[in-house]
Amino acid sequence: MDVKTGVSEIIGLDGTLSSTQFFHTALSFLDKWKRFNLSLPPWIWVQFPKHHFISSHNNVEGYLSLENICFNKFTEEEESNRSSTSKEESNTSHGEEELFDYATLVQSNCNEVNHYDFHIVYSPSYRVPVLYFRAYHTDGQPLSFNEIEKDLPGHSSKLLSESKWTFITNEEHPYLNRPWYKLHPCGTSDWMKLLFHGDTSLNKNGFGIEQYLVSWFSVIGQVVGLKIPLGMMDTVVANHS
Repeated sequence: MDVKTGVSEIIGLDGTLSSTQFFHTALSFLDKWKRFNLSLPPWIWVQFPKHHFISSHNNVEGYLSLENICFNKFTEEEESNRSSTSKEESNTSHGEEELFDYATLVQSNCNEVNHYDFHIVYSPSYRVPVLYFRAYHTDGQPLSFNEIEKDLPGHSSKLLSESKWTFITNEEHPYLNRPWYKLHPCGTSDWMKLLFHGDTSLNKNGFGIEQYLVSWFSVIGQVVGLKIPLGMMDTVVANHS
């Protein structure tokens, strides 16, 4: 299937994706991540046999996986110092794009490090991408939700309490059949539709499909501390200008 096919399905109707469109936007996302996120491992496409509810022979079923990302656990003193440093950097950056919170997303010599696995899975019921994740200690023991909340960026607590599409639930992973956390997709199609309708540059030359997952993750990723470099957002614009 041509990536340009079905652009009107995203932009003109309800902000959703077909499973085939998800596969194509996932490939675009993989390529951009490898080029602009050299400090982190690459996402990989994990292919699975088709589920019975997918009837089209053209669909390629699977999910995106980014695993063993480490979050350092800070003491109260370290957290206070980190907050002060962040404020100072904010005052001197003059609006420069923050790429990643390197204080939390790099492996270090700390004794206590929490590990996270992230999967981006297509939801056939909501017809949008869904972020699944699990968290565990170095010894493999799963983190409690209270421990996970301490690892999330400071702004996430506010988002989780105010935004209908970012609340976290604990559900069975659709492929692995084990409990994982996920950011619930309720409302995702609404704000994706608004995003694509609000930017006419996203409506040209198949750009909607190619850039869909990058645009989606630029919002969703921030909830768990993963931010997209501005270059990932600019690449397709430059290619089509």
